[in-house]
Amino acid sequence: MEISCYRETEISRERRTLPAATYNMAVSLLARCPSGNLFVPIRSMQFLAIIDAEEFIFIDGERKCWIDISWQRFHSWERNALNQAVTYDAVFYRENQTSVMLRLQQEFPLALRAMMAKEHPDSPAKIIKFPAKKIGD
Repeated sequence: MEISCYRETEISRERRTLPAATYNMAVSLLARCPSGNLFVPIRSMQFLAIIDAEEFIFIDGERKCWIDISWQRFHSWERNALNQAVTYDAVFYRENQTSVMLRLQQEFPLALRAMMAKEHPDSPAKIIKFPAKKIGD
């Protein structure tokens, strides 16, 4: 899948934190994508999230290819454990996006969980049995 996205002039930028579980799910799903881009439909909002190694962008279904909000500059290296939140910059390209941002913070993790639930391994797991060493051998 290929989508061209466009940005208007940045209106504002805020420092925020993303819960560890959300960030870890997104990175884990992205790692499984050979293309390096993950498309996450947020059906409840009619939004599409596009994730790459640099940022998460959010596109409203009505505006098709125009970026409304972007999450950038993830500071994952600042955390001491995988269960700590990650700071990032939320960049807004449209006015009055506070309510959209609040809703994205609720709906995006749910969309990631739904995508995780649909992921199935390509083949069944295999267990390799090694002969047990007997005491005294």
